[in-house]
Amino acid sequence: MAQKRTLKKSAVKRQARKRWPATIDLNKILVPIDFSDNSRKALRYAIPFAEQFNATVDLIYVVEPTVYPADFSFGQVGFPAIEDELRKRGSEELDELIANEIGKRVKAKRVVRTGKAFYEILLYAKEEKMDLIIIATHGHTGIEHVLFGSTAEKVVRKAPCPVLVVRSGEREFVK
Repeated sequence: MAQKRTLKKSAVKRQARKRWPATIDLNKILVPIDFSDNSRKALRYAIPFAEQFNATVDLIYVVEPTVYPADFSFGQVGFPAIEDELRKRGSEELDELIANEIGKRVKAKRVVRTGKAFYEILLYAKEEKMDLIIIATHGHTGIEHVLFGSTAEKVVRKAPCPVLVVRSGEREFVK
């Protein structure tokens, strides 16, 4: 009887090896950045992953359209000059972040898009066939969460690839 159990266990192990790959194929990592301390922390997680797997890191910054209600006759009014300035400053800050945090450790590129943050992150991940998204959560709770929602939560729910969510103030495994 003990011999039959051993045979069954070894057969199960062989089947498991056939079903699950022995290695992780991680080539492209996406890190959404909003220049908060939390998003910088997500980047600090992405760099060792990229080094270990010889992957590239894409940093994405999303400028949400600036729309202000005008009056009832004109509808909403947008300010393209403000958005252009935000895109320009975002590009400069991403370049600085790449130079100071990543340097020559791994290949990195910056992406600046305009739209709803979660949608642009998901669209870019799908277009570029990203292997992993490493995103920070700001930890909004209660009414703040109801009013603003969570970009990280929406990304986790709809991402075309695995997502690592980095929370602030929790146990760390990257120092």
